[in-house]
Amino acid sequence: MSTPAAEGKSQLAHRWIRERIASGVFGPGYRLVLSSLASELSMSVVPVREAVRALTAEGLVTFERNVGARVAHVDGAQYRFTMQAVSMLESAATALAAPFVTPEDIVRARRLNDVVRHGLPDLDPLVFREVNQALHSTLYARCPNPRLLEIIQGEWVRLGHLRGSASGIAPGRAAEAVLEHEALIDLIEHGAPAEHIERAARHHRDGSLTADLTTRHPGLDRCDLALPEGA
Repeated sequence: MSTPAAEGKSQLAHRWIRERIASGVFGPGYRLVLSSLASELSMSVVPVREAVRALTAEGLVTFERNVGARVAHVDGAQYRFTMQAVSMLESAATALAAPFVTPEDIVRARRLNDVVRHGLPDLDPLVFREVNQALHSTLYARCPNPRLLEIIQGEWVRLGHLRGSASGIAPGRAAEAVLEHEALIDLIEHGAPAEHIERAARHHRDGSLTADLTTRHPGLDRCDLALPEGA
C-alpha cells in the first residue's frame, strides 16, 4: 500500500507531467522515461510510475510493451469526438455556473469579447483561441460540480498540443463568435433559465467546432461534423 508521502509525490509528478503535456513541452509521441523524469523531479521511480499509470488511465499517455510510455497521439476522429464531448460538457457547466457568476466575471467576459471584436478582421488565430477559451472558462469556472470541471480540464489538457496547431479561422467565424458571446453573456447576466443558457452555449460551441474542423479538414462534409440533434 502506498504511504501518504508516496501519494503526495505521485500527485506532484502527475501534475508536473500533465502540465508539460498541456503546454506541448511533451508533445505527441514523446517518450516518458521514468528514470529521467524521476531524476528531474528529485524523487524515486515509484511515484513517477504511479503518475504515468494515472495519466494512462486518463488517455493522456499510452504504453506499449518493449517501447514504454509515450504521450498519446490524437487523430482527426479522436479530436472530433473529444471536442463534441467538450461542447456538451462546457455547455452544461456554463448553465450550472450561471447563478454564481459575479458582476466582475461578466465584466471580464465582455472585455475578452472586446479583444476579439477589436482585433477583427486580422485577429491572429492563436490569440483568438486563447481569448475564446479564457472567456468560456470565466463563464463556467464557478460551476458547483467539481467533477464536471475536472473532466473538462482533462479533455483540454489531452488536446493541448492541438490548440496551437497552425490553422486559420474559418472566414466570418470570429465575427459570429463575438455576437454569440454577447448573447450568451446577456442571458447569464439577466438570469435566463438554465436550459436557455445551455442551448445558447451548445449552439455556439457546435458552430465553432464545425468551423474549426472544416478549416482543419477542408474535405469533410459539414453534415458529418454536426452533433446529432438533441445530443
